[in-house]
Parts: sequence; C-alpha cells; structure tokens
Amino acid sequence: MTTTDSSPAYLRRLGVWDGAMIVIGGVIGAGIFRTPATVAERTSSGLPLLALWVLGGLLTLTGVLCYAELGSRRPQAGGIYLYLREAFGMLPAFLFGWTMALINYPGSVAAVATTFADYFCQAVGLPLLWVKPVGVAAIVFIVGVNLFGIRAGALMQNIFAVLKLAAIALLVAVGLALAHGHLGGVLAADATQHVSSGAFVGALLPVLFTYGGFHYLNDLAGEVRDPQRTLPRALLLGMLGVVLAYVLANVAYLTGMGHAGLAASQAPAADLMRRLFGETGAKVMAIGIACSTFGYCSIAIAGGARVMQTMGADGMLFRAVGYIDPRTRAPQVALALLGAWTVVLMLWGNFGQLVDYTTVGEWLGHAFGIGTLFWYRWKFVDEPAPYRVPLFPLLPLVFVLTVLGVIAATAVASPHDAGMSLLIIALGAPVYWLWRRWQRA
Repeated sequence: MTTTDSSPAYLRRLGVWDGAMIVIGGVIGAGIFRTPATVAERTSSGLPLLALWVLGGLLTLTGVLCYAELGSRRPQAGGIYLYLREAFGMLPAFLFGWTMALINYPGSVAAVATTFADYFCQAVGLPLLWVKPVGVAAIVFIVGVNLFGIRAGALMQNIFAVLKLAAIALLVAVGLALAHGHLGGVLAADATQHVSSGAFVGALLPVLFTYGGFHYLNDLAGEVRDPQRTLPRALLLGMLGVVLAYVLANVAYLTGMGHAGLAASQAPAADLMRRLFGETGAKVMAIGIACSTFGYCSIAIAGGARVMQTMGADGMLFRAVGYIDPRTRAPQVALALLGAWTVVLMLWGNFGQLVDYTTVGEWLGHAFGIGTLFWYRWKFVDEPAPYRVPLFPLLPLVFVLTVLGVIAATAVASPHDAGMSLLIIALGAPVYWLWRRWQRA
C-alpha cells in the first residue's frame, strides 16, 4: 500500500464477479451505440466490419493479459501510475497522473455524464434545458454513493453493468427479428461504399477507442480479494464478455439495417429499435444508453479517485488527498475533489476539447504502462508471479506497437490535438519541479 503506515488501508472486498462487472462497466459506455456507424462508413461490407471488431477485441485482450500480470505483481491501488513510479521513477508517474487525474478522468466523466443526461432527458421527456442539471446531479449522486465505500459503489456498478448488457441483448434480439432468417446478408458487399485500402486502418481507430477503459480494475486493485487469482480471472472474463457483446451488437445492426443503412445512420441503436417498435422503441433504447453511460461514470470516478489518492499519499498532490476514511475505507477527499472538478468542467462546457487533447497522453500511458512489464521481468526475475502473460514477449510487444501505431495515426489525422496533448504532458515537468521545491522548502 502506498499510504503511510499510520493511514488506514483499503479493504479487499471485490470478487471475480465484481471485477468482471467493473471491466464491462469501464469499457461499455456510449460508443457501441454510435461508433459502428462510423466504422461502416469506412468499410465496404459486413465482413471487414465484423473483422475489425474481432481484431480490435483480440488486440485489447493482449493488453488485458498484460494488465493481469501487472495487477497480480503489484495488487495495490493506482494502476498505471503505480507501475510507472516503480519502474521509471516519480517524474514519469507524475506526468501520467497529472494528465489523467486532473484532465482526462474528470473530462471524460463530464463528457459521458452529459451524454447520460441527454438520453435521460429524451427518455423522460425533459427539455434540453435540464441536461446540465441532470448531469451534475448524476455526478453528485455517484460520488455520494462511493463515499460509503467500495461495496456500495460496486453494488451500484453491478446493477448498471447488467442493465447495459440487457440493452445490448435487446439490440441483438431486435436485429435478429428484423433479419427474417436472412442472416447471409450480414456479410454482403455494399455497392454504395467505395473505400480505399488505407481506410481499414482508419476504421480500426474508433474500434480501439470503443474498447478502451479496461484498465479501471487495476486502479482498484487494492480492494480486490485474493488479487493474484481474482484480477486475471476478472479481467479476462469481463473482456471476453465485452468482445462477445460488441460482435453480436454489430451483427444485429447489419441484420436489422444492412451495411448501407448502418453507414447512413446517426444513431444506429435508436434507429434499429425504431424500425420494430417505433418511437417507443427509441425511448427504451435511450434508457438503455443512459444506464450504460451512467455505469461508466461510476467506474471512472471510483478509479480516478484511487489514482489521485495514491498520488496524494506519495506527496505528488496535497497530503489530504491521500486520506482514506477509517470507517468506510473510501478515499473521500479524492472523491470529493474529483467530483467537484468534474462538475466545474461540465458547467464550463469545453471539456470535450480537453478530452481530445489528452487522448494521446492516455494511450502513451498505456504503452509505457505495458512497457513496465519488461522491467518487472528483468528486475524481479526470481520473484514468484502467480500469473504470467503467455507468449512473452510477443503479446506485450504487439500491444505496445499497436498503441504506438494508433498514436501515430491520430497525430497524422489530428496534429493539433496530438500536439496539445504532448504540450499538456510537458507542462507537467515544471509543475513537478516547482511542487518538489515547495515541498522541500
């Protein structure tokens, strides 16, 4: 544990089921209900579209296997920040934590909470004027529940993870009902789509981003029971569930709408439901998407607060941020600060640009985080590891090189956003230097 000896530690209360639901909740947000249309625009038929979702799932599974070994080696709260600190020192760890805890976590939660509020208002018939108040209320509610400890937060997360899986199951059932037994059309070529060979790589980017978020369980590793056994099982079980759900959802879109219809849709999930049930179906799906996005916000706040608490315990933030309540064993100060800053970003309204600016930094963190696995294997060659990545070093190399390729493609497609992301990371260096100097003084 990274807190001081006099501080209470986290209690290990999460089992395999809880961990798998955290993985599912952290990965499945709003993306699967929208992104397939973007992928369809960049492919020529259902075959390459489904191949992309399977390929993206396999690549993500390689990262999950790597995180399973890292988590079993260092089963404490903090995730990537913890691995970077031990392998590469305080400065790289601070640069990652600076980017994620202060910008990416609250910015992504603010963005997804706004999406939740938008769909919630659509479902219950509230005017758009209520979107921000509903989003703020959702953040306050999530923080409030998590203040009572990980069991309360996990119970809420489990409920919403099941609800989002139910929404995807409903999509699959509707797609199959609309297919009328003609499943062969799923792989048919789309004469309306003429794409270049390079478009396949461009179509992989949104797929990989939709698979992101599997690292949140490692942020909460300090509260996992028997982590050397539970973490690998939960990560693998949860990610396999996500891959299956994503592939089946895309089969449903193709059977119910066809490739051309999917490519032309702005909201494929709602359009698919509307075809069978009319506007009532679209409202039901709005409720499903609201549940999915709410669940993501719950996981991101819980995981982000643990990273902030670990940084506070290390002296990289104010020491009070490292406080763990002795009764609930929750990082209450970190939760309150993260929630408050998220509300500020939501009310400010420019959080979307901040998230774009930090995306490259987040993926760089993943690349270097997995890279620490080579350091652990070299430095602790005799350390017993209850779980080891199969086919080492092939799988970590595949993941790291794929992530670096995604970063390069993102930099080519959006050089301004990539440059701002690197600038934000670089600004952390003088902040780190000033902070350390102030501490010494």
